[in-house]
Amino acid sequence: MSTEPTHNTPDDELDRLLALARWPEASGESLARLEQHWNALPRPALPPAEAVGIIRDAAPPGPPPVTIPGVMLKKRDDDLFQDTTMTFGEHLEELRGSLMKALVCLVIGTGLGLTVGSSVVDLITAPLKAALATYYKSESVEDYEKWAAERAKERLAVPYTVDEIKHLVDDQGQVFEIRYMHPKQVSHGLGTEAEAAPSGKRQRPAAGSGTDDPDDEQAKAPTLDASELVPIFLWQPVENDARINPTTLSAQEAFAIWFKASLVVGVIISSPLVFYFIWSFVAAGLYPQEKKHVYTFLPFSLGLFLAGAALSYLFVFQPVLDFLLRFNQQLDLDPDPRISEWLSFVLFLPLGFGISFQLPLVMLFLERLGIFNVRSYMEKWRIAVLVIFVLSAVLTPADPYSLLFMAVPLTILYFGGVLLCAWWPRKVSAAEYA
Repeated sequence: MSTEPTHNTPDDELDRLLALARWPEASGESLARLEQHWNALPRPALPPAEAVGIIRDAAPPGPPPVTIPGVMLKKRDDDLFQDTTMTFGEHLEELRGSLMKALVCLVIGTGLGLTVGSSVVDLITAPLKAALATYYKSESVEDYEKWAAERAKERLAVPYTVDEIKHLVDDQGQVFEIRYMHPKQVSHGLGTEAEAAPSGKRQRPAAGSGTDDPDDEQAKAPTLDASELVPIFLWQPVENDARINPTTLSAQEAFAIWFKASLVVGVIISSPLVFYFIWSFVAAGLYPQEKKHVYTFLPFSLGLFLAGAALSYLFVFQPVLDFLLRFNQQLDLDPDPRISEWLSFVLFLPLGFGISFQLPLVMLFLERLGIFNVRSYMEKWRIAVLVIFVLSAVLTPADPYSLLFMAVPLTILYFGGVLLCAWWPRKVSAAEYA
């Protein structure tokens, strides 16, 4: 069965063109076809720009556009909730449900973290204890060298050589404290001070005898002298030294640290389910292409974050602490770190490293928006490296080691981001070429 074509009047055709002109899609190739239909009408043709302007200005609000023979336009769906019947309140209720499920997972994870809270605190304080142990071993060797030099000036003997001290301290992990003891105390402890006085010397008269001999007054004067004191070295393994343990300034601070460590463990354990419930709500409003980008970049982003955090914990903490504690040694100040301040430092530094390692994804995102391209990245690489070093100085403590440990990998990641943008270039639409 065949259908004869319908012949429209010029006014009907103009109405259809006006309806078509209301859509933002009427650009590029669509406008070119619109111009052809406009010129085909039995009226004087106008220049393309003027014709399109007249059509757009004259288009009144009306029903959805109708199809014009020969013009095929694909309507883009901009309504995220077109296929759903949920109201705004129902969407809020769905969000509340997702957040409640995520909160329950967080509580369960924190409960599991409470069982390993003490082990986590030991893990967090391990770099600090190692740095303090290195500090006190170095201090022991330097203190002995100074002490031996002073004894040599007074022509007094020393019990060890410097090489023997270094062997005990560096190779066997021992530290010492120097104390002094008088020989009379040793003889008193051994029970040998009650021996008879040497011949030719009078014994001290008993108290209350009434004797007023001047020699007795001299005998009552102190007979001890500091030069008679004998140095005693008290050795112990450095891990048993109480000085390497962080301190607390209040009774409740230890409990707060234990709970914070358990909470961190709970966040880590529950994070997959928390992200899943939040993602299940957000994904409902994304296009399939946008979901594809999330599935592609999320593992990449997570890997970069974990790499930055692991770098700070395994390679940055120890040099940074050694550098900072060296100033205590130069200024003759004994470090007494608090556990709460150290916990804040431990959490902040890996977080700064993890976030900064997202640089390649940020570069790709800016390239996708058209703000930068591969050529501009390469032309401005010197400025980019300068900015990287400035940000590294802000995000790290005031020491050169942590700055270099952050700036050098970020510089490498910058050029990696350039390669990523070149390997996965942005697709330019036909409208951008028009």
